[in-house]
Amino acid sequence: MTDTGSLLAKVVGPEHMLMEDRVPEEYGHDESLAVAARRPRYVVRPAATAEVSEILAVAAMRRVPVTARGSGTGLCGACVPGADGIVVSFERMNHVVEIDADNHVAVVQPGVTLAELDDHAAEFGLCYPVRPGEPSASVGGTIATNAGGMHAVRHGVTRHHVLGVEAVLASGAIVRSGGKYVKTSTGYDLTQLLVGSEGTLALVTEAVLRLKPRAGHGATVLAPFATAEEIARAVPRLLARGLDPLALEYVDMLTMAAMTAQQDLGLGIPQQVRDTALAYLVVVLEERSADRLEADVESLGGQLLELGAADVYLLPAAAARQLIEARERAFWASKAAGADEIVVPRASLPRLLAAA
Repeated sequence: MTDTGSLLAKVVGPEHMLMEDRVPEEYGHDESLAVAARRPRYVVRPAATAEVSEILAVAAMRRVPVTARGSGTGLCGACVPGADGIVVSFERMNHVVEIDADNHVAVVQPGVTLAELDDHAAEFGLCYPVRPGEPSASVGGTIATNAGGMHAVRHGVTRHHVLGVEAVLASGAIVRSGGKYVKTSTGYDLTQLLVGSEGTLALVTEAVLRLKPRAGHGATVLAPFATAEEIARAVPRLLARGLDPLALEYVDMLTMAAMTAQQDLGLGIPQQVRDTALAYLVVVLEERSADRLEADVESLGGQLLELGAADVYLLPAAAARQLIEARERAFWASKAAGADEIVVPRASLPRLLAAA
């Protein structure tokens, strides 16, 4: 009987089937520090959906566990494989099949990175708004984990932008769900069932994604507060008044100090304010019109002062970019230190912070 490795090599070609000692260490882990790495027995790198179908048929026949892998940037150990299993790496399935500017959708393979998709969409004045903090993350990985990020406050998480998928079931059967339309009310929503399923139901081999018009103007506002509880109370009140920010981020005093020191980042905050501020609120606004953005910034500043901010600072573009990048890295550093994510309703934040 032909062994499993030979069957897999026949599907993808010997150069794209790695086995045992030939498997590089990187295929055994993602960026999680809490899940131990495990080297799989096989790594296969398919180039087409038909090959993924054949791989899963072989795995089903031989009863070998399968783990899908994108860029390996996740923090939860989702792509750590079984020691005797197969890793299906989508690094070769990395093509933007289509940018449909009329329907505001992109059709992409799972190995396309968020940065690559954004570059293609930008040529048409569009963007894919999901920003989990790592532009090298693959589209397939973000679909598998239903990734969110800073922009979720305005644009939601990944599932809000996946209109359709092509996927391969464990048997090797190929299925399609959804498409280039935003309204469907017939039958089960297989697309949304697969988003966030981490490869346990099927492997996504193509996705139809909703794109948004690209905003041409942006501003970042920083507001220091005397306490974290004041920020927690301010956020739902800001949103209730019609504020539609791209991002709303809380930064505590110690994290802000570490971020600014590490980046040598000057934000123009006087020392007397820094001495009394225990927390900061970062608000990112985006608009297609410069006049509308200016009006929004002015309105936001007044509301923040009314809600208890010590002052309001409109950051220069370079400083704003550095601050957001530092904030994203601070999240990764916190995870590395063992911090857990907690999800609560906005109105419960004051009580949560008071108990912390």
